[in-house]
Amino acid sequence: MEHMHEGHEGHHGSAHEHPAPAPAHGAGGPVSWGTAARATLHCLTGCAIGEVLGMIIGTALGWGNVPTMILAIVLAFFFGYALTLRGVLAAGVDPRTAIRVALAADTLSIAVMELIDNGVIALWPGAMDAHLSEPLFWIVLAIALAAAFVITTPVNKWMIGRGKGHAVVHRYHH
Repeated sequence: MEHMHEGHEGHHGSAHEHPAPAPAHGAGGPVSWGTAARATLHCLTGCAIGEVLGMIIGTALGWGNVPTMILAIVLAFFFGYALTLRGVLAAGVDPRTAIRVALAADTLSIAVMELIDNGVIALWPGAMDAHLSEPLFWIVLAIALAAAFVITTPVNKWMIGRGKGHAVVHRYHH
């Protein structure tokens, strides 16, 4: 994310502060695939943490596939939002605004990622019944997360290019 700080040197406290980020932030301008991939990787990290933790908890409690998947999805959203909140709150933003920023930045990205990720797992023969100790579980999870990353990256590129998604978060990275 260090690359996102370009163009902010020397304007803090000046009379010429800009209300919106410069195009380098991806707000209304061309967005590189690298920027989109980094935003997607950020979401993927939270999703992966939530997915794995949800599956571990559901399995440990002896839950069936559906409740375990629901828990994994809820935790994926929770950790995806939490990672964004952490960064925005560290920038000094009040909690209420930080929550709105996290919701605006991550909701579509996480939703697409979860749809693809869980769709692959649900449709892969035997994946839903694989246990955490079986290689099939981890192989399919890795494939599902990789597919989610590949499909969600263009979504994030499109959103950032329109000043949405992670472009909203970058407004607070001064």
